[in-house]
Amino acid sequence: MSLRQMEYFLTVVEESSFTRAAELLHVTQPALSHQIKALERTVGGPLLERLPRGVRLTPMGRAFLPHAERSVRSAAQARRAARAAAGAEGGELHIATVHAIAVGILPEVFARWRSAHPGVGLVLHEYATTQALEEQIERGTADLAVGPPPPGWPGPVVPIGEEEIVLVVPFDDRLAGRASVRLQELADRPWVRCAMEAVVHGRPFLDWACAEAGFVPRTAVRTEHTSTAVRMAAAGVGIATAPAHVVRGAVGEDCAVLTVDPPWTRVLAVFSRVELTGAAAAFTELLDASWPPGPPPGH
Repeated sequence: MSLRQMEYFLTVVEESSFTRAAELLHVTQPALSHQIKALERTVGGPLLERLPRGVRLTPMGRAFLPHAERSVRSAAQARRAARAAAGAEGGELHIATVHAIAVGILPEVFARWRSAHPGVGLVLHEYATTQALEEQIERGTADLAVGPPPPGWPGPVVPIGEEEIVLVVPFDDRLAGRASVRLQELADRPWVRCAMEAVVHGRPFLDWACAEAGFVPRTAVRTEHTSTAVRMAAAGVGIATAPAHVVRGAVGEDCAVLTVDPPWTRVLAVFSRVELTGAAAAFTELLDASWPPGPPPGH
């Protein structure tokens, strides 16, 4: 079984066609079919069912697919890491994170990286939840992840700082002149909820926090993205929760920010499946040196 055979197999699955896969791979269709059949002989059974209009995975193929994906991604990651470690022109560093960190923290860090390491490109993978982030880094989608450290993570974890979760209200809100507020004071207020909200003890963060304060939050609207929730709160739809770096550094120019008393914070870290070396280690050092987040260079 070769890496090339697995790459061929994945391309056929993605395209659902031997003809289109052969075109993308720049090989003849008979040569592609030969490699797939050789792979099937190695694993001991059919992986693909040939249909009049396309192909589909057999039960054996469905079981084989995630392992093939991981092997091919790991090989690509190894090539990227080697080139990036050498500072080779065209080397790439793949970074995975959640949307709020991508918007609120990474632009400054990426700008500094491009100035210091112009020969190593960056590829950003954004995910809606920390669960999706952890699943993708486990599959080898990226070289490193930036986010809350997963419990019991088997690879390296490097803390970089603390993220504060704040409350967002309009400038004309009755609370806008205050620096902080106790959550119990907000029991009668509507909330803007976000699908990207963190999960704590198996519950959405706001549900858990409000339950601790003795009430159930009343939802006014639900959004997909943190930045949308902030804009909704600024318009007066309801109170939103968001990381401070998103509100103060990216989308919060026309709203008031309140700290919760006691403050809501969580640790952020860089984590990876393998040792952080070369470009991955350099990026981690740069991110740590750039904490806490501030305006991009030149602003």
